[in-house]
Amino acid sequence: MIKEIKFTDKALKQINNLLTKKDKGSFFRIAIKGGGCSGFKYEFTFDLKKNSDDLNFQNILIDKNSADLLKGSEIDYVSELIGESFKITNPQTKSSCGCGVSFSL
Repeated sequence: MIKEIKFTDKALKQINNLLTKKDKGSFFRIAIKGGGCSGFKYEFTFDLKKNSDDLNFQNILIDKNSADLLKGSEIDYVSELIGESFKITNPQTKSSCGCGVSFSL
């Protein structure tokens, strides 16, 4: 399933860079949570534990429900005038808010 989510080289490089600053054995977790002004939001955290329903790709964990909602997405790391951040292009979203963090399905 995680193979249906594309990571750009810039995103993988930044994730690996962030993981070098964390405890050995840490994972980078990507999840979709309820909230934000449009109903859902992306969450990026670190975790030392892999859950039984997690999909794993190069020390990146995504729970099965989030992976289903990310199917077909591209995860990139971008530099813009307002700063640097992970950017997810998700074909399943119907709309997103102005901040680019919150979206609806």
